[in-house]
Amino acid sequence: MSLLDQINSPADLKRFNDRELQVLADEIREFMIGTVSKVGGHLAPSLGVVELTLALHSVLESPGDKIVWDVGHQCYAHKIITGRAGEFHTIRQHGGLSGFPKRNESEHDIIGTGHSSTSISHGLGLQEAIGLSGEDGQGRVACVIGDGALTGGIAYEALNQAGHLRTPLMVVLNDNEMSIKPNVGAISQYLHKLRLDPTLYKLREELEAGLEKIPGIRGASRSIKESMKAFLVPGMLFEELGFAYVGIIDGHDIKALRKSIKAAMEIERPVLIHIKTTKGKGYKPAEAHPDTFHGIAPFQIGTGETIKEAGPITYTEAFGQGLARMAEQDERIVAITAAMSSGTGLNHFEKKFPERFYDVGIAEEHAVAFAAGLALGGYKPVVAIYSTFLQRAFDLLMQDVALHELPVVFAIDRAGLVGDDGPTHHGAFDLGYLSLVPGMTVMAPADEAELQQMLYTALGQDGPCAIRYPRAPGRGVAMLDTFTPMEIGRALVVDRGEGALLLGIGTGVGICRRAARMLVERHGLRPTVVNCRFAKPLDESLIKELAAEHEVVVTVEEGTIAGGFGAAVSELFADEPQAVKRFAIPDRFVSHGNRSQLLKDIGLTPEAVADFVGARLMAKKIIKSERLRVSGQE
Repeated sequence: MSLLDQINSPADLKRFNDRELQVLADEIREFMIGTVSKVGGHLAPSLGVVELTLALHSVLESPGDKIVWDVGHQCYAHKIITGRAGEFHTIRQHGGLSGFPKRNESEHDIIGTGHSSTSISHGLGLQEAIGLSGEDGQGRVACVIGDGALTGGIAYEALNQAGHLRTPLMVVLNDNEMSIKPNVGAISQYLHKLRLDPTLYKLREELEAGLEKIPGIRGASRSIKESMKAFLVPGMLFEELGFAYVGIIDGHDIKALRKSIKAAMEIERPVLIHIKTTKGKGYKPAEAHPDTFHGIAPFQIGTGETIKEAGPITYTEAFGQGLARMAEQDERIVAITAAMSSGTGLNHFEKKFPERFYDVGIAEEHAVAFAAGLALGGYKPVVAIYSTFLQRAFDLLMQDVALHELPVVFAIDRAGLVGDDGPTHHGAFDLGYLSLVPGMTVMAPADEAELQQMLYTALGQDGPCAIRYPRAPGRGVAMLDTFTPMEIGRALVVDRGEGALLLGIGTGVGICRRAARMLVERHGLRPTVVNCRFAKPLDESLIKELAAEHEVVVTVEEGTIAGGFGAAVSELFADEPQAVKRFAIPDRFVSHGNRSQLLKDIGLTPEAVADFVGARLMAKKIIKSERLRVSGQE
């Protein structure tokens, strides 16, 4: 029997020695690779922390002691040893395990995560709660945060408070030099400096005593002492924030990890354990290409090659190619990403115009404020961020961009349901929160060519514009050779019919088109289909004109029903008898799974639209016939 087969809970790790735990780590890696190769997932991050996971769980007493995983895409080994190995084949599948920590999945998942840089804040609150309850010593909290997540400002807000409170919080800095791509910025350079000189790990008090013995230093000012310590002591930044610094520890040496964790538990103030790991550890393709294997589709284990199907280019690719073309004609165009150049399609721009490309790290708030500064300086910044992550920068978007009417373009990828990553990554809310921003133009393309046309249009505006588009292949339409600007707020009638008016935006247009074909085939009904293109400003005159000519009005969007596109259309008829049926994402968090299945689960499909319209129009037809019959008899 393998060691993994003997694990039903973290408590089972207590009977294994360091050597056996290392064997178990190898077994977990093999198990993990075999599963993820079939279903896809966040492989490289999870491979990198197997030893750390085993060390934490073998020393701590979960769930009495609490482990908080930042972001959470490195939690696969954690899930496997906390009683979920038998379900691991369902990871990120519809009805199966979440790819991130999830509170209602296990008592060992302390908080559901999916966005970065929050673990220290969560952990500090938990550790303080233990203290406030009068149960000091009855539970320790360990936060695991990566060097990429450490570029997020909220992490430093939490470090600052923890040091001030002297809360006995344990923070493990998992330093692998990667988030999704190599980390950038001064913090990354600082950590790199520590890696290159992993010596002189002395406590501050020991150095104080040593400095006092040096001629000319005894009795010197505090500033001189602190300057020398900062030069000599690795981790001085964290020491100055009030943390005891331990490191740098080999993150794949279980014995060293366990020793450091045990020592940290004896320190009655905040402690930071700095470990060095290899992202993708134990699988050569993942070690060689950790960015590719950060989140990977099913792949061949022998080669690491993903299993792809041929098809149209994605919306992401269309955006990236289009922006690079437009930047050739306008040197004022600059591009900004938050550690997602490939994921947002900006790799094309980065390659062609590196001097105009900015990767700010995992710092969406800064990205937006930085873009405002560039716009103030006369440039045309394009901020490419996933919909779910742009939520973090809402205040900056409102106060620093919109309030000043600055021409910043927001390219919002992964709008709508993204599928396997689940509720932390679904881009359900952008139509709602963007449409309430004064002066914001909000667009959503029906195909990849229209996306490029919208981008060209946005770059010509004097105020802020947002374009939201899905994580999906395009429709396979021909791309444009030249670009022309669109008229702001003008909708497009795709097909003129009668009876029902189908108003779609973004992916909703495709749903309307397919629903219209079904209505023709099933009932001989030919509705009017409109590509609204703009959620703000709406083409109010056209919508009202067409609504007056139709018996049924339907809106379709891949965004939340609360405050979205359909809600805006409904408001047009608030003082009129015209009713609007809205098809949208319901007012709840949608789970993870195959995107098509999720859309079916929430009733956002051509079949659902066709069923509603067909039933409503046929019912009206029957009522009208009955009225005519009764009238004729009279």
